[in-house]
Amino acid sequence: MPPADFDLICLGSGPAGQKAAIQAAKAGFRACVVEREPQVGGSCLLSGTIPSKALREQALRYRRMRTQATSLAVELRGDAPLSALLHGVDAVIAAQDKYLLAQLQRNGVELIRGKGVFLDAHRVEVLRLDGSRRVLHSPRVVLATGSRPRHVAAIEVDHEHIVDSDSILSLPYIPRSLLVLGSGVIACEYASIFAALGCTVTMLDKAAEPLGFLDPALRGGFLAAFRAMGGEYRGGLEVSGARFDGFSQVEVQVQGGAALASDIVFAAFGRVANLDGIGLDRLGLGISPRGTVQVNERFETTIPGIFAAGDAIGPPALACAAADQGRRAALAALGLPPPALTSLVPTGVYTIPEIACVGLSQNEAAAKKIDVLVGRADFSEVARAHIAGEPAGFLTLLCERGSARVLGVQVLGEGATELVHLGQAAIATGASADFFIEQIFNFPTMSEAYRIAAFDILKQRSQGQTAAPRCVAAAAR
Repeated sequence: MPPADFDLICLGSGPAGQKAAIQAAKAGFRACVVEREPQVGGSCLLSGTIPSKALREQALRYRRMRTQATSLAVELRGDAPLSALLHGVDAVIAAQDKYLLAQLQRNGVELIRGKGVFLDAHRVEVLRLDGSRRVLHSPRVVLATGSRPRHVAAIEVDHEHIVDSDSILSLPYIPRSLLVLGSGVIACEYASIFAALGCTVTMLDKAAEPLGFLDPALRGGFLAAFRAMGGEYRGGLEVSGARFDGFSQVEVQVQGGAALASDIVFAAFGRVANLDGIGLDRLGLGISPRGTVQVNERFETTIPGIFAAGDAIGPPALACAAADQGRRAALAALGLPPPALTSLVPTGVYTIPEIACVGLSQNEAAAKKIDVLVGRADFSEVARAHIAGEPAGFLTLLCERGSARVLGVQVLGEGATELVHLGQAAIATGASADFFIEQIFNFPTMSEAYRIAAFDILKQRSQGQTAAPRCVAAAAR
């Protein structure tokens, strides 16, 4: 075998591939990233996280103008160009692309443009846009090829009238009506964004409620906010087909029910790993029924020297988790000790309002037979929430009954994906609810919700004791 060109080849420049290559380079190894798209960053940067969150910010601004304006009539025209709301997102993508390129260069990681295809476990052929080819040799490869929207046979996505998560932001105008097929994270995020923009949005799915992996309080809070914006969720329905009528509407057929019509249909059936056409069959590397690659605790596949991370290995399919997985895969591949493993991966759902949680849920605590107390803070009690014009929402602390040790945090409301990290730190350090009472926080801040929830825990503990716990006499909820 010829000498290795690199110590580590990373297929894909999304969060997993980036961090794997940079980790290898920082440890003194030769690493490269193979990327077929014009920009680095993967779908996270190009068509997913960054542009969708930019649209979400605009939707929030518009919703606040509609609800808070008292002397001005604020109205968004029904035929407003979507590009106007996405103004500046190209600059954000360009800035991130520039930053990521500089980071790779600063760490000595070679970026190779083109599509990488396995010839065998140690050789990757790169097919360049100009038709040329380059064969790379390495004893180790990290598979970080990301994902794409999942399509189903009954729904033909034409990217004009029936769109997916890669094409919805290419719509020329905000539609008057939108049918969302699905009830997962992507479905709910876009449904709430377009509802906030004044679009008539209906979600259809077999599930009784959206976001089924969340606890009932979070699901209920999302649904209440979605309906308050004029959205409708119709569960227990199975879609059998959809077609454009050739004029202005898309007709959606529902099994056992009347057809529905809408300007645009958004097919949100989740995502599937990009594993086709990259030579996995040559390796004998099998793909699971869910379309992912199976790995062990070291992120190594069944083929020695081939590792995988990010969307290629399935849930949780979060950018933050993918980055950590890529780093760990690189360390394992190079025989270096990994950092301590943590199970605390926060979940952030960028609906309107935001949803975030970390640690144990109430359902998980019940399944583990852990006796818990739940402290709740409604944002209506938080001064900063009223100042920001976002008094809807809540934060809950899940604590062990005896010690009041924090086991889980759930937040619904604006800023939830930021707020959850304070609870994550408390769980990681074994802090109790008393921590949030004893420490001094800035006022007014949204973090005050932790103190309110902690006092709720303290109140519940005191009710079961003859002597009041410390601090209970000094403050009341």
